[in-house]
Amino acid sequence: MNWKEIKVSADNTCFLFDRKQIFGKSFLEVLKFHSPGLAPVKDDSGAYHIDTSGNELYSNRYSRTFGFYCNRASVIGDNSWYHINEKGDKVYSSSYLWTGNYQENICTVRNYNNQYFHINLHGNRIYEQNYVYAGDYKDGIACVKSQDGFYRHIDNEGKLINDKTFLDLGVFHKNYATAKDINGWFHIDKQGNERYNERYLTVEPFYNGFALATEFDNKKIIIDENGKTEIEIR
Repeated sequence: MNWKEIKVSADNTCFLFDRKQIFGKSFLEVLKFHSPGLAPVKDDSGAYHIDTSGNELYSNRYSRTFGFYCNRASVIGDNSWYHINEKGDKVYSSSYLWTGNYQENICTVRNYNNQYFHINLHGNRIYEQNYVYAGDYKDGIACVKSQDGFYRHIDNEGKLINDKTFLDLGVFHKNYATAKDINGWFHIDKQGNERYNERYLTVEPFYNGFALATEFDNKKIIIDENGKTEIEIR
């Protein structure tokens, strides 16, 4: 059975294959299967993970479990958050107030002082700075918010990729990121330079050379990578 073809029921209590319930069991909650074919489930005994045969991977039970990413899964146990491997073993000694999912072998976490930073697969910090917020890595770059209230982009060693700061930021998608200054949203390149002078109420990432933007009168338009209006969305 290919795990990619296993679906979650509409009420999130069981798994379906060819639209038929499998494993002969319903759960209190299930989440979809992730590579290499493991899924988080919760029943009366607690939260854990199963394989594509419906067998539990380990005997441990948690308050909540999430999907495996980079062979690590975020779990809540004894009111603390950390990551486990496929045997249910904790993969590092620390615990956190919250943990994200590993992306590109790096994960964002929040400590008990509500400070964000990133750790590697072994649970070691990849830099010394603490942030008000830190997002997931995408193509080696992440968004972070510093104590001064500004957002910046950092690389996978924690170094700034440019000297620009913004009121808000998105991740890079096809070489450009969404950014916000006091005048509104726009797009920037990896040097932090604006692609055009206009500002918008909201902008989406570029999709094959074009992006949806909302003007301050709530009119929606499609712009190209140079900020030129292509069409109005009526």
